[in-house]
Amino acid sequence: MLIGEVARRSGVSARMLRHYESLGLVRPAERTDAGYREYSGADIERIFHIESLRSLGLSLHEVKRALDDPGFAPSELVEDLARRTLERIAAETELLARLQRIEAAEPTGWEEVLQVVALLQALDSESAGKRQRAALTAVAEAPVPVEGLVDSVLGESDPNVAGALRWALAQSGERGLALLAKGLRSPVAEVRERAVQSIAEFSEGAATALLRDALAHPDAAVRRRAAPVLAARGATEAVPTLVDMVVEGTNDVDAADALGTLAHGPAGAELIAAALVDRLAATRGDPVGRRRLTQALADVPGATAARALVELTQDADRAVALTAAYVLELRGGR
Repeated sequence: MLIGEVARRSGVSARMLRHYESLGLVRPAERTDAGYREYSGADIERIFHIESLRSLGLSLHEVKRALDDPGFAPSELVEDLARRTLERIAAETELLARLQRIEAAEPTGWEEVLQVVALLQALDSESAGKRQRAALTAVAEAPVPVEGLVDSVLGESDPNVAGALRWALAQSGERGLALLAKGLRSPVAEVRERAVQSIAEFSEGAATALLRDALAHPDAAVRRRAAPVLAARGATEAVPTLVDMVVEGTNDVDAADALGTLAHGPAGAELIAAALVDRLAATRGDPVGRRRLTQALADVPGATAARALVELTQDADRAVALTAAYVLELRGGR
């Protein structure tokens, strides 16, 4: 079979077939009377083998070695190919993400594109100082790459940099909230906590709705981050989580303060007092938790809280009784 026919049937160009011959990959031994190359069935089979190996990502040098070396073991080469492929996929994925961030920023000219690229590079810097400066200057740049800010804040472990990123996101409007909401569904606990912290930096509106949803999150850390923020915004839905925090001793002082703030709102005092009293009755076997609940009644005004404290001065647990008496004394002096 002549080279033109081989090229047509195999899909390999005549030029490439000549290149294969120059490298010693295929050596058609036969020639026609006119001196043209004539490929045998074995030659054509070898061409298909070459193309199969090339489809795996082997170089022509590696293909020749694989076909000509009887002692060649493919496992090491295939393993290396798999590693190189994964590295290439990771690099391409990173490039795609970068391009999507630039596209989402909607730059109007090359100058803005370069600004966004420079900002993204700074946010990816190994220097915490550079990342923090980039976050603080992000809102002054036009346009703001919100996707880049969200990715950065969800992956940032340095508290100072994270604080700057959360501030920058809050200044950029509500475009980042949908992305932060996805962060709440992350399988990584640290990412979920960073997401709810970032949402808490946004003002009322969609952010508050997300924080309310976070109260039902299966991750207790997310619920604990959302509850005090909601309390500061007057949301009584946060009361059960705040009471849990008091009992468990998880940021219990902050939780008690948040309950006290809510208690001074409309109809908040009786609701919170009732919640604390109910939990006191349900935690008979937890003396430390009951002591914290008693202390939390200190900043709750109204008859229900006062009556509960009077009863608690006669509690069987002497520490609880003394705490109640001390709290009553404080309330009387106000």
